[in-house]
Amino acid sequence: MGKKRRREVERPTIHPKNKYSENPPDFARLASLYPSFEPFVFYSRDGRPRIHWTDFNATRELTRVLLLHDHGINWWIPDGQLCPTVPNRSNYIHWIEDLLSSDIIPKTCNKGDNVKGFDIGTGANCIYPLLGASLLGWSFVGSDVTDVALKWAEKNVRNNPHISELIEIRKVESCSTSVKESDNGESACGESNLDLSGVEEQAVPSSSSPFDLSIDANNIYHGQPVLLGVVRDGEKFDFCMCNPPFFETMEEAGLNPKTSCGGTPKEMVCPGGERAFISRIIEDSVALKQIFRWYTSMVGRKLNLKILTSKLWEVGATVVKTTEFVQGQTCRWGLAWTFMPPARKIKSPHVTEKKNLSFMLEGVQRQFSAVDVLNSIESFFHSTGASCKLNSASFTVDICASKDRCNAILKNEVNDVDDAAGGKHLLETSSSSSCFHVPLNSLSFRVSVFQQIPGTLLVKGSLLHGDSPFPGLFSSIFQQLETDLSRKFCREKATT
Repeated sequence: MGKKRRREVERPTIHPKNKYSENPPDFARLASLYPSFEPFVFYSRDGRPRIHWTDFNATRELTRVLLLHDHGINWWIPDGQLCPTVPNRSNYIHWIEDLLSSDIIPKTCNKGDNVKGFDIGTGANCIYPLLGASLLGWSFVGSDVTDVALKWAEKNVRNNPHISELIEIRKVESCSTSVKESDNGESACGESNLDLSGVEEQAVPSSSSPFDLSIDANNIYHGQPVLLGVVRDGEKFDFCMCNPPFFETMEEAGLNPKTSCGGTPKEMVCPGGERAFISRIIEDSVALKQIFRWYTSMVGRKLNLKILTSKLWEVGATVVKTTEFVQGQTCRWGLAWTFMPPARKIKSPHVTEKKNLSFMLEGVQRQFSAVDVLNSIESFFHSTGASCKLNSASFTVDICASKDRCNAILKNEVNDVDDAAGGKHLLETSSSSSCFHVPLNSLSFRVSVFQQIPGTLLVKGSLLHGDSPFPGLFSSIFQQLETDLSRKFCREKATT
C-alpha cells in the first residue's frame, strides 16, 4: 500500500505514449549499430554508457541516430543550429494528440480525419513536423524567417520522401502586422472536468482580480509576423505549436554549463523573451479565433505560465490547459487555449484545496545550488518540530506535521534543535521504511526541487495521502516556504 501511495505523487516524467517511456535510449546498443555515434559514448564508473551533454556534436549525433533508428527519419542540421532532444519533443506531440482526441471541445469532421498543424518557427531541425508526420500521419505547415533555417528544414523534408507530401515549409515575409483587440467582451469561463493524463486545468481568475501583469512597454514583441500575415486566407488548422525563444539575451541563453543544444539568436532570443513572444501568439489568436481549434506553446518559466494564463482569460479564451514536461532535472510546460465553445458544462475548480502547488525561485545567487535549497527546506520544517526525510538522490523532502506544528510553521516558531539532535531525527525518520509513518490527523506532503535554467529553480509541493486534514494549511505553509527561500537565496529584483 505504501509503495502505491508513493507512486501517486512521483514527479511527472515522460508521456506514456512516448516511444521512450518504457525503453529509454540504449547508448551502448546504438553505438554498436551506428559507428558514427560510437566515438561519443563513454562509460562511467558504474559501467553505464553516457555521452557528454556539453558536446554539441555528441547531442546532434544522438538526435540523428534516434530519429533514424526509432522513427525512420533521415535528418541533419549544420553547426550552431538548435539541436532538439527527441524524447522531449515527442512529449509535446503526444500532449497535442491528447487534446485533439479529448471531448473538451467539439470534434471536427475533417475528410479522412486528417489533422493539420502549424509549427511556429520550425527551425532548421523541423523536428515537430517530422515527428508529427511520422508518428501520427499529421500534415504540417512549418514557418521560419532565416534562409538557413528554411534551407535545412526543406532539405530534411525532402530527405524523407515517405512523409514529404505532408509537410510544407513556409517563409515568413517581413511585413507590418497590427493586431486589433477583440471587441467581444464575453469571456466564457469554460473548463472541462475531463481527466486527461498529464493535463492540468487552469482556474478562471476571480473577477475582482483584474489582469495587471501585462508586459511592460520595453518588452513588447516587435519582430517578424507570427501567425497573422503567415496564415493564408481560407486556411484552417487543428492546432499550432511553438518552441519559443525563451531568453532575452544570448548571454542568458548560454548560462547553463551542463548542456549544449546550440541555437542561433533568432531561435533563442527576442526582446521580452518567451513572455513577449507568446503574448504575440495570444494577440494573433484573438484575431484569428477559430481558424485554429487549439493554440499551444511551450513555456520555460512557471511564473510566465501563470501570467500568460491570466492574459488568456482576459482576452476571452473559452478553455485554457497546461501540462508539465519533465525530463531529468529539467522542466518545461505546455500551454494550450481555444476559442471554441466547450463541449461540456464546467465543474467549479474551487471545490477542494489543490493537492499540488509550486513556485519559482528566480534570481538564485550563483553561490547557491539546488542542494543548498533542498537542505534549507529540510531545516525550515525541522526547526519547527516537524518530522522530515530528505532524499538527496531524488531532490525531495517528505514532511509530516501535526496541526500544532503546522501552526508553528505559520507563526515562525522555531524550536532550538542542535546539530546532534537534528542528525538523530533524520536517522529515525529514514531508517524505518521508504515512506515514514504518518500519524492520524497529520499533514504529510513532499517538496521537490527541479533545476530550471541557471539561476532559476522550481519548487513543487504534493500532498502524500489524499486531501489535507486541515483545509487551507497546506497552501498557507507553502506560501510561507516560498517567502523564506526567496529571502535566503534570491537577489533583490531591481524595480523598473
